[in-house]
Amino acid sequence: MASNSNDRVIRDDNGQRNILANALRALAMDAVQQANSGHPGAPMGMAEMAVALWHRHLKHNPANPRWWDRDRFVLSNGHASMLLYALLHLTGYDLPMAELKRFRQRGSLTPGHPEVDHTPGVETTTGPLGQGLTNAVGMALAEKLLADEFNRDGHSVIDHRTYVFLGDGCLMEGISQEAISLAGTLGLGKLVALYDDNGISIDGAVQGWFADNTAMRFEACGWQVIGPVDGHDGAALDAALTQARSQTAQPVLIICRTTIGKGSPAREGTAKAHGEPLGAAEIAATRAALGWTAAPFEVPADVAQTWDARPAGQAAEEAWQACWNAYAVAHPALAAELARRMAGELPEGFVAEMEWQTALAQVRQSSVASRKASQLALAALAPQCPELLGGSADLTASNLTDWPGCGTVRAGQPGGRHIHYGVREFGMAAIMNGIALHGGFIPFGGTFMTFSDYSRNAIRMAALMRRQVIHVLTHDSIALGEDGPTHQPVEHAASLRLIPHLDVWRPCDETETFAAWASALEERQRPTVLLLSRQNLAPQARDAQQVADIRRGAYVLSEREDAQAVLIATGSEVALALAAQALLDAAGVPVRVVSMPSTTVFDRQDAAWRRHVLPAGLPRVAVEAGATRLWYAYGCANVLGLDDFGASAPGPQLLRDFGFTPENLAAKVQHVLACA
Repeated sequence: MASNSNDRVIRDDNGQRNILANALRALAMDAVQQANSGHPGAPMGMAEMAVALWHRHLKHNPANPRWWDRDRFVLSNGHASMLLYALLHLTGYDLPMAELKRFRQRGSLTPGHPEVDHTPGVETTTGPLGQGLTNAVGMALAEKLLADEFNRDGHSVIDHRTYVFLGDGCLMEGISQEAISLAGTLGLGKLVALYDDNGISIDGAVQGWFADNTAMRFEACGWQVIGPVDGHDGAALDAALTQARSQTAQPVLIICRTTIGKGSPAREGTAKAHGEPLGAAEIAATRAALGWTAAPFEVPADVAQTWDARPAGQAAEEAWQACWNAYAVAHPALAAELARRMAGELPEGFVAEMEWQTALAQVRQSSVASRKASQLALAALAPQCPELLGGSADLTASNLTDWPGCGTVRAGQPGGRHIHYGVREFGMAAIMNGIALHGGFIPFGGTFMTFSDYSRNAIRMAALMRRQVIHVLTHDSIALGEDGPTHQPVEHAASLRLIPHLDVWRPCDETETFAAWASALEERQRPTVLLLSRQNLAPQARDAQQVADIRRGAYVLSEREDAQAVLIATGSEVALALAAQALLDAAGVPVRVVSMPSTTVFDRQDAAWRRHVLPAGLPRVAVEAGATRLWYAYGCANVLGLDDFGASAPGPQLLRDFGFTPENLAAKVQHVLACA
């Protein structure tokens, strides 16, 4: 956004005071005091950084927070949320002062940490340190890929930057190294990070536990480093941002030396300023020290007018709109495609069921691993859905997340729809969140299921933010074999199913795998996890209605007249349940077999469907090669599962050794019936 400078806002008052920055400080300390909770120190320390960026460089339009070509701003140190809320309020977003007064209160637009889709202008939910920085990498990557795909000579309709504020805590988290390393490797030159280098964390001065040479660390990862600069010197910060914007070859880190709690006579520079209200007496002393005479939650009219970014933002968007109109005339097909993707709509006429059933006809007579069935689904769906952007954490050949003609994302090489994330599971997951937040892509990425532990918090954040991100987790049980218990998931499926708003699928064959992919692509308001096998799975016979019923999460796969019990199974154990059913047939014990590829989707079905699949009065036995506790929530009288770690041996041997045999499962059913 163009500069809206006003010399009236810079004055001498016991030294040079930036009134714009002091407005941020005052609102932060007032809101934290009223809430009796929060973090005033970082907002007060980063106030001049915020003025330099938001008042002079950030391209945004408060009247339209969803404008595609706005710059993205991420507050990675999300505990400093009052800085962001003050900025949003002052620059003209739909965040009235009444909401700042309700900081951290139930139902307010100003929760303790920023939440996307809750507060206008917030780009991502932050709080878990390091993830905001990593989301920003994803946003910058999405911008770069969209620009490469859609911009044409004379028509730069995708041309914006991603800015991120971060602190010591973000850089101490290991995910930060994953993020900065990949960002440098990919040459994300429109990513600018401003580091609030105040040397203080909750426990005090950080020298005793954080002695990194941060500048050298970023330089080693391919970043341009500017500074250290005085983080309270507006002119120095402005010059640093101007320098950062002058190139697009490397991501940029601006090291800003600041004082936490700046302006507070008794608290500045101390850990006491970090996470507790200053107190009425100290706030009064701070106001006096700053020369701030306005009452709590009041901003002088001239200061408010100077902060207002709506006129400049409207002008910036109108200028972009003129560019867009010319682009739409010159390249109508490209414009329509970009508009569709940024709106989050699937291609017109794209019906996932048709696509996967077409591909299914070619493979359904063969036994394939569900990870291979996933790749077959991608080969069918990706050409019809160009927003699919894949990847893997250094396991592409194992996860099978590539497909014919996908191409690889590389620095300096436009095109490519598959990202080699390297051994960075957590970073991959949080970068995918950033890609999804930016818009224009449906990201998916693969790793081994057991390594979802590394990325779990980012998976949780995707669910919290309701973003469409797809995780392909392969090698889903002890059946993977010789790699042993370090690589054999046990509790993971059950644990992932506990995350609200996350769909978890464990398909039993290629048909269910294709259905899971169809569901993941059509489910726009939640992430999806696909749990896939290493070993081949036999195809199961179904009629057309059963195929359609897969999308309901659970369905009757094999019925018997006058069934005496229900066998519930997922994934590779569905074939085991059918084999047990055959043994029970021979023993004169008819049972129903229910395939439940997605407990989470089944749980959302109406009561009538749930009763149809799991009728009352019939004993239930479940089988899954994983932790057993979840299955008792479905009224199971017994469960064949695994509540201990596996071992290193060939997969078939392990399944036998741990009791995953038709005979053992049939015996459990007969025992339940005998005890009924």
